[in-house]
Amino acid sequence: MPSALFSPLQLRSLTIPHRGWVSPMCQYSCHPGTGEGVPNDWHLMHLGSFAAGGAALIMSEAAAVNAVGRISPLDAGLYSDEQAAGWERIVDFVHRHGAVECRIGAQLAHAGRKASTYWPFAHQSGSVPSSDGGWGTVGPATQPFDGYAAPAAMSEEDILAVVDDFAAAASRAVAAGFDTVEIHGAHGYLLHQFQSPLINTRTDRWGGNEEGRNKLMLTVVDAVRDVIPDSMPLLLRISATDWADGGVDAEASVRLARAAAGRGVDLVDVSSGGAVAHQKIRAVPGYQAGFAEQIRRDAGVPTGAVGLLTSAAQAEDIVANGRADGVFMARAALRDPHWWLRAAYELGHDIPWVPQYQRAVPRHGF
Repeated sequence: MPSALFSPLQLRSLTIPHRGWVSPMCQYSCHPGTGEGVPNDWHLMHLGSFAAGGAALIMSEAAAVNAVGRISPLDAGLYSDEQAAGWERIVDFVHRHGAVECRIGAQLAHAGRKASTYWPFAHQSGSVPSSDGGWGTVGPATQPFDGYAAPAAMSEEDILAVVDDFAAAASRAVAAGFDTVEIHGAHGYLLHQFQSPLINTRTDRWGGNEEGRNKLMLTVVDAVRDVIPDSMPLLLRISATDWADGGVDAEASVRLARAAAGRGVDLVDVSSGGAVAHQKIRAVPGYQAGFAEQIRRDAGVPTGAVGLLTSAAQAEDIVANGRADGVFMARAALRDPHWWLRAAYELGHDIPWVPQYQRAVPRHGF
């Protein structure tokens, strides 16, 4: 039987050679000495290794749409021409050196009240003070994330400026040669902050009820869709549940996904959590795949599954049984940048790899 995991997927005019993809993974490696938010040789090596290892679609790490939206001072951005030039070099490298005809997408993000924090290996935690390169953060209201500095509540002008920043970053992504764009609306970052009733206490048109709380997310979708080519697919990453009482749940996420699909989103990348520190996640292998399945079925939109997906058999089962249209890998890819070559071997599937790697998946079982 042919492998479902290694079958192609068509999204608008983009053909993705198979359904095994790389999830966005922040590297916190843009050093000020080489330009604020500019990707460098580390990012080239990091993402290039997945291309050589057989991934069909690689998502960049979260690229901030403005300086205030960076998670940390070492985050990547797409708000300057210098940053775009750095990404263009990486996009070209991935296109030229993929073991299959690898595609690469830009994830656009704004961290909101979770910005200006120390990176994971900084040996410190919490908000970065201005004396150490930090800045003031913004959010839908002044309530801080536990352990972080309080943000400033965004004005109408602030909100509309962020929408413009997402559109400008998307335009830079297109110019840099990315094959697709993903809007980051998950993990407790700005768009998710507006979506979650646990955070958004506004009473104006950007809050008040579910329609108001979803408004920023969908307005950004409209703005990005307007500036990227009609032929280019648009992805949206969401947190399907806040894992906390009174927060976003799967049914609300179905409604959001249905609305986003109606506005031109072609695939929903289904993650979860991150809005509040008191979340209670029940993490088991494939624990988020059920959300991807529910959104795919009930919202009528293609989905990607992510979260503790590690084996070829597990990924094959998800795609073959229609639980998701693709599988995003993160930690498993870090442990084995050639995960897709190994998976093809284990599933007995052969595809047209580049000549250098054809021996990785023997045709005759030896």
